[in-house]
Amino acid sequence: MTQQFMTKEEIKAKVAEEKVEFIRVTFTDVLGTIKNVEVPASQLDKVLNNDLMFDGSSIEGFVRINESDMYLYPDLSTFMIFPWATDAHGGKVARLIADVYNKDRTPFAGDPRIALKKAVKRAKDQGFTEFNIGPEPEFFLFKLDEQGKPTMELNDHGSYFDLAPLDSGEDVRREIVLTLEEMGFEVEAAHHEVAAGQHEVDFRYDDALDAADKIQTFKLVVKTIARKNGYYATFMPKPVAGINGSGMHVNMSLFNEEGNAFTGKDDDYLGLSDTALHFLGGVLKHAPALTAIANPTVNSYKRLTPGFEAPVYIAWSASNRSPMVRVPASRGLATRLELRTVDPTTNPYTCLAAILSSGLDGIEQRMEPTASVDKNIYLMDENERKKAGIQNLPDTLLDALEELEEDEVVIDAIGTHIIDKFIEAKRIEYTSYRQFISKWELDNYFMNY
Repeated sequence: MTQQFMTKEEIKAKVAEEKVEFIRVTFTDVLGTIKNVEVPASQLDKVLNNDLMFDGSSIEGFVRINESDMYLYPDLSTFMIFPWATDAHGGKVARLIADVYNKDRTPFAGDPRIALKKAVKRAKDQGFTEFNIGPEPEFFLFKLDEQGKPTMELNDHGSYFDLAPLDSGEDVRREIVLTLEEMGFEVEAAHHEVAAGQHEVDFRYDDALDAADKIQTFKLVVKTIARKNGYYATFMPKPVAGINGSGMHVNMSLFNEEGNAFTGKDDDYLGLSDTALHFLGGVLKHAPALTAIANPTVNSYKRLTPGFEAPVYIAWSASNRSPMVRVPASRGLATRLELRTVDPTTNPYTCLAAILSSGLDGIEQRMEPTASVDKNIYLMDENERKKAGIQNLPDTLLDALEELEEDEVVIDAIGTHIIDKFIEAKRIEYTSYRQFISKWELDNYFMNY
């Protein structure tokens, strides 16, 4: 299931018909931040002919100043007109997502979107037609002050599946959903999450590249609509201590010409195919390194702690939600694995590339997953976990980075250029964090020592 393709001529006609004034050509940097070059509609031919250049030396993790000239090659299937006015006089703005190319017109090794394309091609070379992804992104809404700056006051005190008036974000979510649908999303559900001020919007599964594009678009829509309604939306995993953090569970399945390759026969274990079990084995095997990509901030590891429903251990189950991977009950076309560690600060392109390559490695090596854990792992003591073969996920970003440096499969999936730049930036981040003295440290140590 791919996005609708439009020809160059159709895009030009649409821009003229809708009186679009500017085109935002967007791409994603190594850390997952959306960047864009905005050009007037008069320059549309240059954009569509892959002649739009930009300075790559100014982008995190791209190139040195003496290699700065780069091209943006737009993916025509990603053309859309934003349904809100984006300039002072209400003019329309359209968007195209682009791949990044070097000045010699070769694909740039530091482009996360190209890394995902390569991983998908590898799957297709092995006979898989699609890697389908259904994301479940969560976010928090905070109130703005009189100057329009974010406060730490949550928008409500609701809880899981609450309705108004406890859920005062209901109208914001509704507008987010309607905006997404206007932009071509098929939204399946939207609801209040467990924590106060926490919300979730789930949209229909799609092939990996389109899903990653939609995750980036989703973040933009949520932040835009939230601010329009007087709130600040954040995808920070753990903005408030003592309550649940925000994750982005990733539901995934491989398809081949015969259908869902994860669906087994009725007498197969849990109705899962060997392909599904080997894929699962690969994801579990590479879980420590995947964590660095799926949970890329210091704050990510404040979410991955016991007691707040986020996974802490490398395990899987079909019957409880405490392990890292869950197997939902649906079978047939809906057979899938749900990876529960991922949080919304991840770069969706590199994250999905790493997950897919880990699973493919499991299929190639015929890796068997550890036994399913059907007990609540949070209630098991250390000896019980050890006996069950359950390992801990990395405790900190630094631990995860060290695991990543040793995992050749994940490094190869994303590419050494991206990995080297990512690790360098994240080590700097962790060093900065270590130099900060928190209120917790002052409260616990200042008067006692």
